Amino acid sequence: MLLFALESPPKFLLMRHRDRWDLPKGHAETGETILETALRETEEETGLAATDIKVDRDFQYVTEYRVRYRQGGERLKRVTYFIGYLPATRLITVTEHESFLWWSWPQLDSVQVQTIDPLLAAAGKHLQQYPERLSLSWLT
Repeated sequence: MLLFALESPPKFLLMRHRDRWDLPKGHAETGETILETALRETEEETGLAATDIKVDRDFQYVTEYRVRYRQGGERLKRVTYFIGYLPATRLITVTEHESFLWWSWPQLDSVQVQTIDPLLAAAGKHLQQYPERLSLSWLT
């Protein structure tokens, strides 16, 4: 889930692994939709209640990439990202990452070429089409 805090300027959340930036994500549990998975994983990895996040139902970004495992072997990974909105930045409860950072939007520098940069580019195009989504009035 790509989370935006609707401050001035808006901010978006990235989670820090030892060697890269990432977003909350994970595997679906039996019977879950991809949106339910995204909200549950975001809550588990950030401590932010899923009920506090307003999901932009007009945005989905799907990416696929190969993952190599330390134990050997590799697998094709498919991830679907959604955009979620909060009224303001919040303190994050880090559970699966080393740290987090609320970044100012728009982000002009490269963050992570393989997955984050293309997602941010797609989100930028979406938000140009729907600029009202970055205002607090859209949350009500």
